[in-house]
Amino acid sequence: EEERAKQEIRDKTEQDMVNFRRQVYLTIMSSVDFEECAHKLLKFQIKEGMEKDMAEMVVERCCQERTFLRFYGLLGQRFCNLNAAYQEAFDDLFARQYESVHRLGTNKLRNVSKLFGHLLYTDAMPWSVMQYITLSEEATTSSSRIFIKYLFQDLAEHMGLAKLNARLKDPTMQPFFSTLFPRQNPRDTRFAINFFTAIGLGALTDDLCEFL
Repeated sequence: EEERAKQEIRDKTEQDMVNFRRQVYLTIMSSVDFEECAHKLLKFQIKEGMEKDMAEMVVERCCQERTFLRFYGLLGQRFCNLNAAYQEAFDDLFARQYESVHRLGTNKLRNVSKLFGHLLYTDAMPWSVMQYITLSEEATTSSSRIFIKYLFQDLAEHMGLAKLNARLKDPTMQPFFSTLFPRQNPRDTRFAINFFTAIGLGALTDDLCEFL
């Protein structure tokens, strides 16, 4: 009897989640702009802990588009600005997406990197997410290098190289950038310098060049 009750609760929870995701999907697809969409979605009865599911839906839908739509960046930005739980949710998603980036096609890769780029250059999510990236030949794949390329080119385009460089040189943030601009191993340092130079952002590695 007790097992049956537990199973019923589990089934109900799963069905609730399916219904929730369907509602979110339909709302995103039927909204004229991000403000209307955010307004409608915020009316949902979002229980504590479901922010991750909402953020996941935004990333999923963004990935499915043929090209990156700023709509998703603005939607994610609105949620992050309203509730710190969404910042945590997108932080977690950044780590997960980067870890499984090899499963994404080029189109999805571009879309997801631009989405996170938007959340970063608008300061909707913390830049501490950079700690999830280790830039070395061994620690990256062709997919993760493409992700980093799109992400940083997008940041440079919207922030300008000088502002981006200043952010990356912020003394209080260095613990989060240490694996992105490695100094422990000269081979990794050279790899990072060559990588950023190859994608047209060599100016970001001036400190590394001096270090070498």
